[in-house]
Amino acid sequence: MALGLLWLGLVLLGALQTKAQDSTPNLIPAPPLLWVPVEPVFQEQLFQGKWYVLGLAGNEFNKEKDSQLKMYTDTFELNEDNSYNVTSALAWDQRCDHWTKIFTPNLHLDQYTLGNIERYTGIQSYTAQVVTTDYNQFAILYFKKVYDNQENIKVILYGRTKELPPVKAIFIIFAKFLGLTDDHIIFPIPNDQCIDE
Repeated sequence: MALGLLWLGLVLLGALQTKAQDSTPNLIPAPPLLWVPVEPVFQEQLFQGKWYVLGLAGNEFNKEKDSQLKMYTDTFELNEDNSYNVTSALAWDQRCDHWTKIFTPNLHLDQYTLGNIERYTGIQSYTAQVVTTDYNQFAILYFKKVYDNQENIKVILYGRTKELPPVKAIFIIFAKFLGLTDDHIIFPIPNDQCIDE
């Protein structure tokens, strides 16, 4: 069911991309959030825990520039108000960096917005939504950020382990339906530093 909805969304995004490319061929347009498929009947409790970032795609990524990016983790902790504390752990310059962001439920099902957004200079909006997940092996999330009036999109392929799940192909297809190219898709380098603590 989830994959069927994902495919339907991809077809719609393909139509949107074609229309947008006709009007502004040099830009990668961000589709309206309502056009991006979401996981039906999202189960917040089951989504909690550590997720390894196995794939990244977005209009701010460049395969050549970001080819040395190391794998990192995002740990989702559900709060009583159904918001998530999302703690990232990343090896950076020979040290471990940790930071926590709060994502609060949006009015739209399965959409979350960045809490305390005023703390982040220049960010006007930041929305995340779960595209698809099986809760035990993989998840694909879509992010849309407006920063200084510029729309940035990001797709993350998460895994419960460091192994790429069988849905890698769906992740790539979804990224390309958003208008991203192979140059915008990266797979972080597996490592053990900081993420297995």
